[in-house]
Parts: sequence; structure tokens; C-alpha cells
Amino acid sequence: MRKPTILCSLLLLAICCGPASLAQEAATPVETPKAPEAPAHYYHLEFVVQELGADGKPVNSRSYSSTTSTDRSDLSASIRTGSRVPIVTGSSSGSQYQYMDVGINIDVRNTHEVNGKLKISLVADVSSLATPAGLSQPSTPVVRNNRWQAPVVVPLNKPTVVFASDALDTKGSIQLVVTATPMQ
Repeated sequence: MRKPTILCSLLLLAICCGPASLAQEAATPVETPKAPEAPAHYYHLEFVVQELGADGKPVNSRSYSSTTSTDRSDLSASIRTGSRVPIVTGSSSGSQYQYMDVGINIDVRNTHEVNGKLKISLVADVSSLATPAGLSQPSTPVVRNNRWQAPVVVPLNKPTVVFASDALDTKGSIQLVVTATPMQ
């Protein structure tokens, strides 16, 4: 009589605990194989800042270039070029100056390939000193500044206008053209 009681108790225990143990096994995470990362690709980026006249034709342009890659550990590139301009802040006898940076700053981040095009997060800052009409050197400097920031998609091997805006002091405009070329 003892054996059937023990046997029934074990059977009852197996019935009660069986689904719980199965549920625990199902809840265990199953490792899925990770997809291999695509190899890094490198690109030569050519930036052209163009000042356009009222007729839409370029009157001035400046070129800058850099390299970027799709490597996850190296997703940024920067270009800095310009001048530190002294600004008189105190009396002329005291010769107190403060310096202001003017020029071009371009930052490229998060480079990715998307359907044969290059997707980048781009920040461009273009600043210069404006000279009031009739003066060769401004007594109090006026700074012109254009700043753009956006994710952009650039077709490969094709110059593309990514940013444009009207000039504040003329009837012309300014634009940033980017050309992305794959490096072999």
C-alpha cells in the first residue's frame, strides 16, 4: 500500500511541475547567429562652397575635401579652415582685443551606404566678415554666417547641392555642393 501511495504522489508531482519546467525551458533565450558586418568602404568627399550672383551664376567658390568611411568605429570627419580676426574691445590706447573665428567648418558623421548612395549627417558653418559699402576695413565688424545641419543622401560620383540659402547682403545666394567618390 505504501508503494502505490508513493507512486501516485510522484505522478501527481510530475503532472503539477511538468508544465512549469517546460515553460522555464521555453523562456530560456535562444542565441541567434549574428549577421556578419559588411566590410567598411571609404569615400572621398569633395565640398564646394559657391557664392552665386543675382543671375544664379557662380561668382566665387572654395573647395575642400576629406575622406570618410562606413567603419562603425570611425564614423566622423571634420574640416576646419579660417582666420582668427582681432576685434577691438577696449579703448584704442589700451589695445584690448578679442579674437573671432571666421571661415569654414564642415562635420560629417554617421556615414552609411543606402541603395548605392551615401547617407551622411552633415553640419556646415560658413562665416565671413562683411565690409560695409565704401569702406575698405570695417570699424565694427559685421559677421555673415550660414549654418546648415541635416542628414543628406548623396548619389555617388555626382555633384549634388545639399544646402542653399539667399545671401543676406546681396541678391545672390550661397550653396554647398557635395561629391562622394568611392575609393578603391
